[in-house]
Formats: sequence, structure tokens, C-alpha cells
Amino acid sequence: MASAYSITPPFGRLITAMVTPFKDDLTIDMPGLEKLAAHLQASGHDGIVLNGTTGEAPTTSDDEKMEIIRAVKSATGGKVKIIAGAGNNETSHSIEQAKMAHRAGADALLVVTPYYNKPPQAGIYAHFTAMASATELPIMLYDIPGRTGVAIKGETIIALAENPKIVALKDAKGDLAATSWVIKESGIAVYSGDDILNLPFLAIGAVGFVSVCGHSVGQQLRKMIDSWFAGDIKSAQDIHHKLLPVYEGTFRTQGAILTKAALALLNLPGGKVRLPLVDATAEEIKQLRKDLIAGEVELS
Repeated sequence: MASAYSITPPFGRLITAMVTPFKDDLTIDMPGLEKLAAHLQASGHDGIVLNGTTGEAPTTSDDEKMEIIRAVKSATGGKVKIIAGAGNNETSHSIEQAKMAHRAGADALLVVTPYYNKPPQAGIYAHFTAMASATELPIMLYDIPGRTGVAIKGETIIALAENPKIVALKDAKGDLAATSWVIKESGIAVYSGDDILNLPFLAIGAVGFVSVCGHSVGQQLRKMIDSWFAGDIKSAQDIHHKLLPVYEGTFRTQGAILTKAALALLNLPGGKVRLPLVDATAEEIKQLRKDLIAGEVELS
């Protein structure tokens, strides 16, 4: 049984799942990648997730994924934790990705529930256990049933948390009641995986965020989380309310699409998206600009 304030955040408190900037020809913009990583570091991040959903991992090759890890590791000088996405719907390939990420310099792995297959809980448990055995790296489970088609049940998370390699959970399930029980019974470090629920997650005992909106409002999220853990609940609430238009606006279409559009408005590298995603339309960008301004984001 764990107290919210007794759970140590293994990767710090503020993490953003970073986009992968692409050039017009859809190759990776490596200087842009490094610039964006430096921006996140400067805005108060403790960690960066690479090769996740927001990084368009389903459309990047294994070789590209390793280039991304090496470039960001170099650009940040080891001063932030690099958490590499290394999960897909096939366990043996996931294990190979984990080993490659380890060799490329990742500090930890983000492993999503196997998607499309809809495995039973026994299969989910076996998959994550195999991933934990694949390398020496600590693992953050990623529970996002809206994308994977199947949730990790609370009892499965509690059982997996007994594995010393499985140290955290990125929770994008949106079931605060279920996650409350997981925290109470397991003490696993939970990170909010849904920006609009960042503050409510802290209230039930989460240790931090794996954000998308950290690209555009990282400093505000840093202040919110620091205020919360300093006991200044009113300031944390004020920031949460101020950022509501940003949270809503970033996900009106799809997170990676509108995050890249937001980065362009901030004069930061994001670039194109790869199919099957499509770039934001002029009308979507117009609405996004309104949303960001409503959230007091200073645009270029």
C-alpha cells in the first residue's frame, strides 16, 4: 500500500512524447530533431519519449528509430531521460526493438499493450514480462485501450508491478477509479498520459505526466507540477484551467498533426507528417491559433 507522496518518480515528473520532425520529402529533419529536443530540455523537462505515437513510430523504420535516439541523446547531453518506444503487436520484434534501443543509448523503454491482436490478459502479462527480460532497461507500461483495442486490467498491472524492471505506467485509459486502485495496491509510478487529466491524475497519486502539450506549454506544465508538489494547489488549479483551451485544441484532429502545426506557429521544427496522417488544413490551423491564444501561448 503506497502513499501518493512516497512513490519515487523514476524518470522525473515532466516528460513529453516528442514528435519526429520530417522535411518536405518526408525524411527525418535531424537538425530539427536536435533543436526540438533542446527546446524541451530548456523548458523544464526531466525526460523525453521518442518513437511513440506522437513520434509517428508506426511509420518510421527500425534504423530511423535508432538514429532518433542517438541524435536526441547527443543533443541533450544525458541531462534528460530518454525513454524509447519499443512495443508493437508482435513480441519477438518488440524484443529486438528493445535491444536496439538499449544499444542506441535509451535510458528506459515505453512498451505499449500489443495492439490489434486483442490478446487476453495472460498474453499481455507474458508480453510485458518478456520485454522486461530483454534488456537491463527499466520499463514504463503504456495502457491506451482506445488505440490498442484492449486495456491492461488493474490486476494485471498490479501483478506486473512486482517485476523489478517494470517501474512505471503511462496511463491513457482515463479511468481514474481503476487507476486509484492500482496505485493503492501496487505503488507503481503512474504518469498521466492524457493532458486534460494531468491535474486529476496528480490528485489520485500520479507522479507526473507524459505530455503532448509539453511541446507548446512545457514551462506552464513544469510550474503546475512544481506548485502541486509544493502544496500550492490553487496555483496548480489556475494553470490547469488556463491550459484547457490548449489541451482541447491540440487534440481536435490528432495529436501529432496539430502538435506539428502548433510548433510551426511557435517557429519550432515539426514539419510534415507521414501517411496515413495528413497535415493540418488552413482551417484547422486557424482554429488551433485561436485555441493557443486562448491558453495564453505566445505565438511567433
